[in-house]
Amino acid sequence: MDPLSDVLSLLKPRNYLSAGLEAGGDWSIQFPDQQAAIKCGAVVSGRCWLSVDGVADAVRLETGDCFLLPRGRPFRLASDMDLPSVDARTIFSPARTGGITSHNGGGDFLLVSSRFALSGDHAGILLRMLPPIVHIRSDSDHSPLRWPVERMMQELRERRPGGFLIVEHLAHMILIEALRLHMAEGLRGGVGWLFALADKQIGAAIGAMHEDPAHGWTLQALAERAGMSRSTFALKFKAMVGASPMDYLTRWRMLVAGDRLASSSDPVSVIALSLGYESESAFSTAFKRVMGCSPRQHSRGRAPASASHGEEIIRISQPEPVEG
Repeated sequence: MDPLSDVLSLLKPRNYLSAGLEAGGDWSIQFPDQQAAIKCGAVVSGRCWLSVDGVADAVRLETGDCFLLPRGRPFRLASDMDLPSVDARTIFSPARTGGITSHNGGGDFLLVSSRFALSGDHAGILLRMLPPIVHIRSDSDHSPLRWPVERMMQELRERRPGGFLIVEHLAHMILIEALRLHMAEGLRGGVGWLFALADKQIGAAIGAMHEDPAHGWTLQALAERAGMSRSTFALKFKAMVGASPMDYLTRWRMLVAGDRLASSSDPVSVIALSLGYESESAFSTAFKRVMGCSPRQHSRGRAPASASHGEEIIRISQPEPVEG
């Protein structure tokens, strides 16, 4: 798989509710804390303001715009930011199983959105790489998003047999396409792990590490994959990714190991060897340094609430769904 698919596969994003919102006239809706979930939305028609807690400026969303809210913070959607808000839970309570909810009679604004829980332990590897608001404007080349958004609206309206599974798959398509479009912004000088994937040189090195994590990669070998000198490669990688190439490789190996420890019956010695460690002791030392617990503690589900080096572990339970 490619690196983005690798990371999403480990984090296992699960869409637990998709819904539509129709609004008319003047309106303002306050949404509660999303409990660390990723919110993904697309404006089908009309326009509104989006305000997220902790972000100074509201964002103007136009028809065709999409957005991601990766941090799970409370947010507000409004036709006018000066209006008093109503609580989203009073509006969406009849639509907890999805569908389209109408507010103020509808007719002026239409939004489709989904919310994703991340069941992988280290959700921070993705969430910390994204800003509080990812705004994908309608003038971007977002044609790949148009079909799944339109099809989702159709499924939410018609509520046909099998619609739940279709909507779930469409929601994953929308999430991935939105992340792809955000990655494309990196071609204009963005910094961060997702942008690094879009960079031809650094992306080649990251792809090599993900393709064969057990290989005895050296800084020189990775620099050659990137077509750069070793020193230039090391500086650019650290600037874009926020970690050195070898630190990134170790972290990725440990995330893969953590997933195998939790989901398979493979012994630690076999997992260690499969990831390039000839010594189980060396592997266990690296695992504890990155993941904050021993491999055996992790396999028994006793990973701590936080790991070393500030690596955030987010455990997400099933929250009370409120959608918009």
